[in-house]
Amino acid sequence: MTTESAVYESEEALAESAPEFEPGLPLETEPEVRAPEGPRVFNPWIIAMVVTMGTFMEVLDTSIANVALPHIAGSLSASQDESTWVLTSYLVANAIVLPISGWISSVLGRRNFYLASVILFTIFSAACGLAPTLAMLVIFRVLQGLSGGGLQPSVQAILADTFPGNKRGMAMAMYTVAILCAPVLGPTLGGWITDNYSWRWIFYINIPVGLLCAFFTRIVLHDPPHLVKARALLKSKPLKVDGIGLGLVSLGLASLEIVLDKGQELDWFGSTFIGWASAVAVFALVGAVVWELRVKNPVVNLRLLKERNFAMCCVIVLGLYTALYATTFLLPQFMQELMGYSATTAGLAVSPAGLVTMIEVPIVGWALSKGLDARRMIFAGLVTITVATWWLSLGNLQMSESNLVWPRVLQIMGLGMTTVPLSTIMFRFLPADQSSNAAGIYALVRNEGGSIGIALSSTFLQRAAQTHQTYLAANLTASNVVRHGATPDSAYASMALLYGKVQEQAALLAYMDQYRMFAYLLALLLPLVFLLKRPPKVVGKIELDVH
Repeated sequence: MTTESAVYESEEALAESAPEFEPGLPLETEPEVRAPEGPRVFNPWIIAMVVTMGTFMEVLDTSIANVALPHIAGSLSASQDESTWVLTSYLVANAIVLPISGWISSVLGRRNFYLASVILFTIFSAACGLAPTLAMLVIFRVLQGLSGGGLQPSVQAILADTFPGNKRGMAMAMYTVAILCAPVLGPTLGGWITDNYSWRWIFYINIPVGLLCAFFTRIVLHDPPHLVKARALLKSKPLKVDGIGLGLVSLGLASLEIVLDKGQELDWFGSTFIGWASAVAVFALVGAVVWELRVKNPVVNLRLLKERNFAMCCVIVLGLYTALYATTFLLPQFMQELMGYSATTAGLAVSPAGLVTMIEVPIVGWALSKGLDARRMIFAGLVTITVATWWLSLGNLQMSESNLVWPRVLQIMGLGMTTVPLSTIMFRFLPADQSSNAAGIYALVRNEGGSIGIALSSTFLQRAAQTHQTYLAANLTASNVVRHGATPDSAYASMALLYGKVQEQAALLAYMDQYRMFAYLLALLLPLVFLLKRPPKVVGKIELDVH
């Protein structure tokens, strides 16, 4: 084609639009510039850092109050058992909000929902610190849990929409550092603050963090176009609330969380209260599943679990966090009760695992961005966690501190290798407008896994200790202990000392049984990796450009 013919065809194409302009007037070539300006688009890494700050604060509060319970009970004239409602109330409120956070985001807008959650969480944190009685503290903890419950799934959905596929691994790595380091730092930080200042300051420290997070969130965070369009469509119609589904989900999850958290303390089904709570949980949750699958606009979109990749990710993370939280609960307790460590020393002994996470997780994100198959990394991570958990089961009462620290470090390394690719690929085969709903379900499964792990470990620990004690003490009687020339008092003292050693060994065997049990559970998750679909291979250099 000659140059003249090309110019001629171009002029012919432009001639069709010529009548739209007045002769003699300049052609408006930049109509977009003169249109109303939209919100400023910030660097996605700035957005990631801002929203992750709020998540770190919220996750920290799930564990920071644990070591302060004796101080809270003494300060507010309550018993130790009553003070545990400070933890239970927060977890119950969290469990209610997590699965419905996607629906709330669609009604309020994700930016408005996240901003409101941060502001209310900060306000109720201050109220917890000012609480004059235990009853008021529990009420404020419920409100704190309700306001903060949506932060975790909101952040995952924000990162999924803000970053393209080739950079999502690094973004999820930053999020994973926050949710893994916060529970590790929580007890240590909470113990130090309580010992040096007051238990009230474990809530007051949220105030400056919350204010900063709210200030920057208002500036940098905006809803993606698909959410803006969906919300505009929703506003054009009368608001329909799935009241029945919301009620069933809230009642069922609240009852389940109470059963898991208070079951061992109240002797499970030996307690009428636990029996009724269990019945309510079963009927409400079964009813919720049936209702949510049939209703047109459910408050929790359980239909997402029909997508195989998302369903398998949820099952894997349920088992993974069941084992993780169980061993996290067992290890400091083992170190304090049987090894003689103080609470602060036990916290410091397991803290190197958090430091390893901060180094490892960005490397995992970088590897995923370079095109490494996420399924291979998940498999390797599960194998690593399984080996580390089994390693813990080989302990004894004469081992050094390093024999406790290194298995924990290896375990958390495997966790980073698993959770980052899981968080990355779970959104790959879901519609973009369902990211908030998917993140809410995923966060709920993760938190419920933790509750189940703690409940199982505390229950089986006591029962296994009783079983081992029965076998070890079967032939331990006063008549078969040699007491040449011993006085009756010294004989009984010897028996008491020997019985104490039997109890100690029974407890040791019980702890080792728990580690083996959770190692078996982790091993059972390995075949599920083969059911994951291969994500599209997207290779790209990680750049700090605007998305």
